[in-house]
Amino acid sequence: MLDNDSAAIKKAGPMRVGYARVSTDDQNLAGQLDELRASGCADIYSEHGSGKKDDRPELANALRTLRTGDTLVVTRLDRLGRNLPHLIATVNALAKRGVGFESLAERLDTTSAGGELIFHIFASMAQFERRLNSERTRAGLKAARARGRNGGRPPILSLSQLRQAKRLLDDPEVTAREVAHTFGVSRSTLYNNLARLDMPAGERVT
Repeated sequence: MLDNDSAAIKKAGPMRVGYARVSTDDQNLAGQLDELRASGCADIYSEHGSGKKDDRPELANALRTLRTGDTLVVTRLDRLGRNLPHLIATVNALAKRGVGFESLAERLDTTSAGGELIFHIFASMAQFERRLNSERTRAGLKAARARGRNGGRPPILSLSQLRQAKRLLDDPEVTAREVAHTFGVSRSTLYNNLARLDMPAGERVT
C-alpha cells in the first residue's frame, strides 16, 4: 500500500522512497512509517507479509518506482531481505540502476563512501560463509561415501537419512546427483522418498 500522507514532502529531483513491512496482520506499521517520513521519504510502500515470502507486491511496486539517483529506505535491514544473500542481490541490483539504499537502524547508506564500503564487506562475508558451508557439506559427502554401504540399493530410505538428504540439498552448491550417490540411490528414488517427509506422521513408513 502506498502511503499518500508522505506525498506532501515530494519534491523535484532524486527521491527517497520508503518500504515498510510487518510479518502479520496484527502488527502495526505506524512506527516504521513515522521513521521513514522523518527521514524525508517522498513515497512509502507498506505491506503485511513474512520476509521469507517471494511474493511481496508492494516491494515490487517500490522497486519499479525508483529511478536513477533515488534512494530506497528501510528502517531495518530485515525489512527488505529474506536473508543476507537476498538482501545483497537486491541492493546490488539497485546499484546497477544507479539507485542508493539506506537502512536507518544500521546507519547504512550506500550513497556514501563509508556505507558502500561496509556493504561490500557484508557481501564478502556472505560469499565467504557460502564457500565455507559448501566445503563442509562436500566434506560430509566425502566422509559418507568413504564409510560405504554393503549390499544393493535399498528400496527406501529411513526418515533420518531423508532429513540429512534434505539438509544437504538446501546447499545450492550440492547437486541432487551427489546426494543420491551418497545414499546409494538414484535421483528418482531420492525425490520419491523425500515426498514422504510431507506425509502425516501416521502414514510414514520408517
